[in-house]
Amino acid sequence: MSHGISDDQVAGELKKMTAFIRQEALEKAKEIQIKADEEFAIEKSKLVRQETSSIDTTYEKKFKQASMSQQITRSTLANKTRIKVLSARQELLDELFEKARNKLASYAEDKTKYTGICKNLILEGCYALDEKKIAVRARKQDYEVVKKAIGDAKKEYKENTKKEIGIELDEKNPQPDGSSGGVSIVGTGGKIDINNTLDERLKLLETDALPMVRASLFGKNENRRFYD
Repeated sequence: MSHGISDDQVAGELKKMTAFIRQEALEKAKEIQIKADEEFAIEKSKLVRQETSSIDTTYEKKFKQASMSQQITRSTLANKTRIKVLSARQELLDELFEKARNKLASYAEDKTKYTGICKNLILEGCYALDEKKIAVRARKQDYEVVKKAIGDAKKEYKENTKKEIGIELDEKNPQPDGSSGGVSIVGTGGKIDINNTLDERLKLLETDALPMVRASLFGKNENRRFYD
């Protein structure tokens, strides 16, 4: 004799099934929540890293810009200072040589000393040209001194070389009266002119002696590797 399932049994089974389904649902929900939390944590960590990297990149970029700007400012200031120093030094050198130029004319005032100067300038041209006959040009006001200097130069040239030399004063082509003095020596029929005027010698001195003068006044430049 079969017995049917009572209402209480059905209700109990339904209750068990409901509890089972509910438990599974809770576990599934918990699993989903855990996974969601993990994904959230991963995404959050990823975003944090991205933002941190972005902040680091921005900071590094700004730091580099600030550093470069600082270097440019320092370089600009250093260059300005260097230019000012060089300008002041050049002004001092220009003033020094200008005083020397103004003093050149005074050399002709001492006739004895000036005669010796002209003699040496003439001799220098004689040795350089090595010719039998040359001409000397001078200021008109120096003709008397230069004529004596020519005589002294001829004598010394013969003593040193054992050779005669003809030296004449070219009065047709005098040096400008406004020049500081000295002579020019002409050879090879006027084709070669050695400018031994005092003005020209000072110009050569400015070029040749400038490194030495600069070093004497301002000291040796440690950054300079080559010298004239």
